[in-house]
Amino acid sequence: MTEQLKQKLNDSKATRWGALAIVAFTMMAAYYVNDVVAPLKSMLESDLGWSSSDFGFYTGGYSFLNVFFLMLIWGGLILDRFGIRFTGRLATILMVAGTALEYYAMTGLAAPDAELFGCQELFGYKIGVFMAFLGYSIFGVGAEVAGITVTKIIAKWFHGKELATAMGVQVALARIGSQAGYAVAIPLARAFHITTPVLLGLVLLLGGLIAFFIFAVMDRKLDKQLEAEAAVAGESDPAEKFSFKDVKNILVNPGFWLIALLCVLFYSCVFPFQKFASEFMILKYGINENVAGTFAGLPALGALFLTPVFGGYIDKRGKAASIMLLGSAMLIGVHFIYALPFVDYWLVAIVLMIILGIAFSLVPSAMWPAVAKIFPVSQLGTAYALIFFIQNIGLWGIPTLIGKVLDDYCIVGQDAGGVNIYDYTIPMCIFTFIACLSLLVAFLLKRADRKYGYQLEEPNIH
Repeated sequence: MTEQLKQKLNDSKATRWGALAIVAFTMMAAYYVNDVVAPLKSMLESDLGWSSSDFGFYTGGYSFLNVFFLMLIWGGLILDRFGIRFTGRLATILMVAGTALEYYAMTGLAAPDAELFGCQELFGYKIGVFMAFLGYSIFGVGAEVAGITVTKIIAKWFHGKELATAMGVQVALARIGSQAGYAVAIPLARAFHITTPVLLGLVLLLGGLIAFFIFAVMDRKLDKQLEAEAAVAGESDPAEKFSFKDVKNILVNPGFWLIALLCVLFYSCVFPFQKFASEFMILKYGINENVAGTFAGLPALGALFLTPVFGGYIDKRGKAASIMLLGSAMLIGVHFIYALPFVDYWLVAIVLMIILGIAFSLVPSAMWPAVAKIFPVSQLGTAYALIFFIQNIGLWGIPTLIGKVLDDYCIVGQDAGGVNIYDYTIPMCIFTFIACLSLLVAFLLKRADRKYGYQLEEPNIH
C-alpha cells in the first residue's frame, strides 16, 4: 500500500507532461483568438468603417472587465477557494461565449446602420464596435482566469520537478496560437470573410473546452492520491487552505509589487505593440500586408523555441532576477530603434522583431516561476490573479492611449481607398519610455532578492 502511494500520477514524467499538453492546447486556442484580429486593423477600417480609436477601444476591451469590475481578482479567489477544475471549466466557457459574441458583432452588426434593441450607438461607439468590445471583454475574463489556473496547475503538477521548463513549454505552445493568429488572419480574411479568422478561433476554443474537461478527470485522480498520501503521513490535508487573510500577506510583500510592476510595464511594451505592429510594418517599412502579420508575430515564434530553453537553464542554474534585467534592457533597444524616423529599412524591422522575441522569452521564463518561489501554494492563485490584474491595467490603458494618439496626432494622409496613413514615431516613443521603467523595476527586484532572500537566483530543481 505504501509503495503504491509513493507513485503518484505526476511522478510519471509522461503523465505530467501529457497533462500539460492537454491544458496547453486550451491556452493555445485562447492566444490565437487574442491575437487574430490585430493584423486586421486596416481591413476593419476599410471594410467595417472602424477608426483607430474604435480599434484601440476594442483592443482595450480585453482588460476592461478585469480592471474595472475586478473580475480577475474574483477569479483568483475562486481558484484558491474552489480549485483548478471548477475554475478552469468556468474560464473556458467564458472564452467560448465571449468569442461567439465577438463573431456575431462583426457579422450581424457590421453594417453602418446596424441596430440592436433599437440602438445604433452605445457610449459614443457604433453598436457593432461596442458589442465586439463586450465580447472581447468577456473573452478576456476567461482567458486571464484560464491563464492563472493553468499556471497553478503547472505549479501543482511539477512541484519540485521541471517547473520553469514546464512553464516555458506552456508559454511556448501558447505562442504557437499567437503566431498562427498573426500568420493566417489576413490570408483567411482575404480568401473568405473578415470574420473567418474569428470563426476558426471559436472552433478551436470549443476543442479547448473539451480538452480541459479531459484534464479534470486526471486532476481528480491526482487529488485522491495526494489526499491518501497526506492521510498516511498523518496530515489532515496535503496543502494549507487559502484564507482571505492571505490577501494582506500578499499585498505587504515587496516582491509582489516589484513582480507586478515589472509584469505590467514589460507586457505593456509587447502585447499592445503587437496589436498595432502589422500596420506599423506596412506603413513604415513597406512590408506586404500578406506577410506583415507573420513578421508581427515573430516574437511569439521566438518564444516558442526559446522560452523552454531559458526555463530549463533557470531550473538548473537559476539567475532568474538577472535574466529579467537582461530582457528588460533588450526591450528598450528594440523600441528606441523603432522610434527613429530615419531607420526605415525592412530588414532592420525583422531583426528587431527577432530581438523582441528573445526578450519576450527571457522575462516570462523567469518571472512566472519566481512567483512560485515568493508565495506558498495556497496563495498562488490569488497572487497570480493580483499580478494579472495589475498587468491588465496596462493591457487596457496602453492600446486605448495609442489608438487616441494615432487619431489625434499621427495622421499624415490617406491612401487611395480613403484609409488613414499614420506616422508611428510618437507611439514608439511611448513604448520606449515604458520599457525604461521596466528596466528600473527589474533592477529593484534584483536588489530585493538579495535583501529578502527570495532565492530567485537559485535553481528550481532541488
